Amino acid sequence: MKNIVVVGAGKGIGLATVKALHKKHNVTAISRSESKELEATGVNTINLDVVAGALEALDELPDVIHGLVYCPGSINLRPFNRLTADDFLADFSQNVLGAVGVIQRLLPRLRKAKGSSIVMFSTVASKVGMSFHASVAASKSAVEGLAKSLAAEFAQSKIRVNVIAPSLTDTALAEPLLNSPEKKEAAAKRHPLQAVGDPNKMAALIRFLLEDDSDWITGQVIGVDGGLGSIRNV
Repeated sequence: MKNIVVVGAGKGIGLATVKALHKKHNVTAISRSESKELEATGVNTINLDVVAGALEALDELPDVIHGLVYCPGSINLRPFNRLTADDFLADFSQNVLGAVGVIQRLLPRLRKAKGSSIVMFSTVASKVGMSFHASVAASKSAVEGLAKSLAAEFAQSKIRVNVIAPSLTDTALAEPLLNSPEKKEAAAKRHPLQAVGDPNKMAALIRFLLEDDSDWITGQVIGVDGGLGSIRNV
């Protein structure tokens, strides 16, 4: 049984990840808001906004951590001329600085595992230019650069670092973009596989990246995007 920490576990992909892992592993869920679904899993939960600081709360975690999943997200889609510096800073703080703070705090515990895994999240919009994605794409591109640098730096400590880059996924965060049959159909048609993402399938990949079967995979950005980032229908 491994000790796994999931940050951003209150809903969406984070919640799906907790549900996929908690029966086999000792999971601690970090969420800035209360969640009845998360509570129903029975896992240890720490209510904490990692961007706001107070990371001392993480000191109560197990002394050895085998896996860390950082998956807070935002969908701040606006025309570029309506984005402010504060918008860019907010996305960067959540996606990059939040991850930096958590990883730095937990690094000694990840090293003690002598074979641990960190999984972070980017977006297909970091690979494919998309209108109205300037802020989120900029910060998620920084996540990819951070992850590759850390993968190189941590390799001798047997800490693997990988990134999942999804396209639009059916979560509460994406609800405004998928809140009608017409919107769902239009979103699906934009993907070569004619479907939007499923948080449970993201969780399945996370589970694999945390297991020993993936212990030769590090420094990768893995697209889970219905083919949108790599192929085009003709």
